[in-house]
Amino acid sequence: MRSTVHHSALSIHHSALVSNSDIDEAVAILKRGGLVAFPTETVYGLGADASNPEAIGRLYAVKGRPAAHPVIVHLASVTQLEQWVREITATARKLAQQFWPGPLTLVLRRAGGVADALTGGQDTVGLRVPSHPVAQALLSQFGGGVAAPSANRFGHVSATTAQHVRDEFADAVELVLDGGQSEVGIESTIVDVTGERPVLLRLGHISAREIEDAAGASLAAPNEAAPRAPGGLAAHYAPRTPLMVMEADLLLELAASLIAQGSRVAVLARSALRPLLPGLEWITAPADPSHYAHDLYANLRLLDAAGCQAILVERPPQGMAWAAVNDRLSRAAVGSREP
Repeated sequence: MRSTVHHSALSIHHSALVSNSDIDEAVAILKRGGLVAFPTETVYGLGADASNPEAIGRLYAVKGRPAAHPVIVHLASVTQLEQWVREITATARKLAQQFWPGPLTLVLRRAGGVADALTGGQDTVGLRVPSHPVAQALLSQFGGGVAAPSANRFGHVSATTAQHVRDEFADAVELVLDGGQSEVGIESTIVDVTGERPVLLRLGHISAREIEDAAGASLAAPNEAAPRAPGGLAAHYAPRTPLMVMEADLLLELAASLIAQGSRVAVLARSALRPLLPGLEWITAPADPSHYAHDLYANLRLLDAAGCQAILVERPPQGMAWAAVNDRLSRAAVGSREP
């Protein structure tokens, strides 16, 4: 079954918050080498002209992104794919037909002229066609590829609203297009389709089973030869406050112990039964995986801003439906403890 993303809050034009003149301004900024943040159905992206090396350099500098970490090039349509790759494999065609526009990134052998700066020096490039109407309007009018990692400082919690982007970058970005809250809330699924079998490089809204069903082939496990992909580091998506993921009973014990020692504690729980403890910030997360993912980064940002000494997250269920959420939380836990 095709994975769908709906945009019920958005008008058939772009968004109630984005006008045609906003799109015109964004295109002009991109064409002169500037940076524009824009909404996609996954998270907000920080965009630069993918064919302009100076713009890409500025993008990396503003985000604080390591040079060896590739970025995803966003396109308006699958018809632009051949401009960026040497070969469109049969698996790539199947997955693009099934999931584009949508929250899927395909990794293919890059065409001649595709800059090392986009690929981290690799022979592959990641591309996707987003479905958000604001992204579609921007990309269609711009006409070329827009390199757009998530619109946050490297390794930090991703942005799912325009305000998150403003909080992160202030005046370092010329324009932020406000398309409302991102519909999916976590980054795209990334699949390497350069070989005979697809390789899952990053978990996302589209599950491994959906990829296999659409490709008509089982996924191969990444090995040392697999391309590096965004979000692949052990430490990523991290709040500044130390974050730990644990079972509910251990969480309550640790929260009580930390509070007894004078700390304030933030909790992302699955239960609405909040303990009567002072110094406790408590958010009850949605019960189903899609809504949990939709709210995850916004919830982490709220708890990160609460002035607490620790964020404790009740461990979500295991299983395929929760795989992407658990992936983000495990990397956030590692990242929040790194110096």
